[in-house]
Amino acid sequence: MPHSLLFKYLNADEIEAGCDEAGRGCLAGPVFAAAVILPNEFYHPLLNDSKQLTHKQRNQLKEVIENEAIDFAVAKVDNIEIDKINILNASIKAMHLALEKLTTTPTFLLIDGNRFKNYKNIPFKCIIKGDATFQSIAAASILAKTCRDEYMEKMHKKYSQYGWHQNKGYPTELHRQAIQKYGITPLHRKSFKLIDRQLEFNFKGVL
Repeated sequence: MPHSLLFKYLNADEIEAGCDEAGRGCLAGPVFAAAVILPNEFYHPLLNDSKQLTHKQRNQLKEVIENEAIDFAVAKVDNIEIDKINILNASIKAMHLALEKLTTTPTFLLIDGNRFKNYKNIPFKCIIKGDATFQSIAAASILAKTCRDEYMEKMHKKYSQYGWHQNKGYPTELHRQAIQKYGITPLHRKSFKLIDRQLEFNFKGVL
């Protein structure tokens, strides 16, 4: 859906908070989530699903969202918790934590994706590709993504061999090969498949 067609809200009479997460498919680092309440009249021509934007556009919109939102919050759940409760539950927990940090209580929640757990009995609607449908979810996707990227860029300085300044912990070939060569860090998700089968086969063949 083109960004110009993003819906401003589902119901104008509700205080809607859009929620989204970033980092579900990563091999390392926390999953981040954001909750954003936008004014009904909010509009920005660039606003869209964070995956459709450039790094520069995301950072530009992050500033706009933080300045113009009625309320917003970002939270994270670390890799240790992800390994304990699984990534789906961790993603939902991160959304709950973000909602908990809001100072304005929403009356309705717009959730990106198809799974969520009740939060304080506030009505909610799950929307597949919601970050490309509703402005508040798109805004949440941008805050979650930019905050997580900043975190992984900072962690790259400590664990530079994994290329997190570029891949942000996602399973690129460089990242998997670095795991193969150097092993895992305290930030890696042990419950995830960290080495693909081909690399594992090649590695065993060298032994």
